[in-house]
Parts: sequence; C-alpha cells; structure tokens
Amino acid sequence: MNSDSLVTDLTLTMPQTPATPQAQVRFKGEEGRLLLLLPSETESGSALTWIEVWQQLKQRLNSGERFWQPQTPVHLIARDRLLDGRQLQDIADALSNAELQLKRVYTSRRQTAVAAVTAGLSVEQHSLLTHLNQTENGQALAEPLYIQTTLRSGIEIRHPGTVIVLGDTNPGSSIIANGDVLVWGALRGLVQAGAAGNASCMIMALRMEPTQIRIADFVARAPESPPNQYHPEVAHVSGGGIRITRAIDFAKNQLTNDLV
Repeated sequence: MNSDSLVTDLTLTMPQTPATPQAQVRFKGEEGRLLLLLPSETESGSALTWIEVWQQLKQRLNSGERFWQPQTPVHLIARDRLLDGRQLQDIADALSNAELQLKRVYTSRRQTAVAAVTAGLSVEQHSLLTHLNQTENGQALAEPLYIQTTLRSGIEIRHPGTVIVLGDTNPGSSIIANGDVLVWGALRGLVQAGAAGNASCMIMALRMEPTQIRIADFVARAPESPPNQYHPEVAHVSGGGIRITRAIDFAKNQLTNDLV
C-alpha cells in the first residue's frame, strides 16, 4: 500500500464532528413566543448555505416534535445572516403552514432589516463590532438605516443608529433609534430619537403629526388642533423640553449659532 492510499483510507474512517447547536437551525420557547434561531454566517467554522438553512427549517417544522401552540408568534433571530425579501417570505410561509406567525426579525445586517420592514415585519437591528460611528458623547452608533416604504400599523423598528424613512409612518407604527429619525413623508406614529439617552438627537418630518415623540427621556405629543398648513418641521430638545420648529427656521437658528 502506498502513502497516498493510506491517507485516503484514514480520511474515510475519521469520525465526523457533530455540528454545534450554534451551527443549526433551532427553535426555543420564551415567554409566550417562539424564537427561531438561525446559525451565524461568520461565527461557525462551516457556515450553512441558504439551501442548508432552508432544509433544516423544514425538517424542524415537520419533525413532529412540536412544543408550541397554534398561532404562536415567532421572532426570527437572524443575527449576521443576509436574508432577502424572497427568503423572508419563504420562512414566513413555512411558519404559516405550521400554524405559526412570523412577527419580528432581529438582525445585524442592514439589508436584512430593510427587507424585513418592506415585508411588513417589525425589526430590531443590532450593531456589529465594525463600521461604527462615534458621537460626541462617546456612544457608538451604527450606520444609518434607510427604509423606502410606508410603515403600517403594528410595525416597530429598533435601530442603534439613525433611521431614515422615505415614506409615511402610520398611526400604530413606531421607530426607536439611538440616533436621529428622518421621515420623508407624514409622521403619524410613535417615534423616539436618542433612545440611548442622547438629547441632542432630532426628529424631522415633512408632515409632523405624531402620536407621540420622544427624544432621550423627553416626551411630547402633537397639538390637538392640526395646523392649517403643514411645513417640514424639526423636533429637538430646547429649554428643558421638546420643541417643534419649522425646518427653515431651525436651519437659520443653527447657522446663526455657528456664526456666533
């Protein structure tokens, strides 16, 4: 027997290392909801492809070892796995066939967050250790999250940086951002900027009609009587509370302060 054939024989007889739980698709019950945990694309030594993830998910759902009640809400823990709209819809459909409802997505990927919001799902985005911006008070902010859709009632977005929405936010929706919030449309839901405590953050909208706005620990509501005419406005903290100022006046004040 030559050396090449010996190496081949040894390779064929070596035992396979079992996959760690972190490298598998898993379900976990928690406080009346079901967590669907996907394996990381970077933490495990052999990252699963989407096809492998999809096959594992179907196996888990069809295994007969169901420990959940019908219509249990599911929170998808996607971590750093990149998912597009079609893949998220496939997951939602598979869960629906098992009488489960996909409600929220946790991710560290902006593309996944955008795809989830576009699909009508609530999103909570977590920061990665890289590509962080630094604010004046030392807090780390993630890169801005850009969303080009209307936020329907019941949708919630949580992001560790600035959130920019190209569309309207309807009553019953909410945005909670550690940075600023910019709505290029009508703001009618609940919005919080500076959620980590930064009172210098701002909320801007073309049409300011919020259910409630918060900046750091400050809270304000929209006036009961709507204005006769709407202008782009900026909500900011001044004099111990939240003030809403026309964007053009706010810009002039900022320019005057910079020149002083």
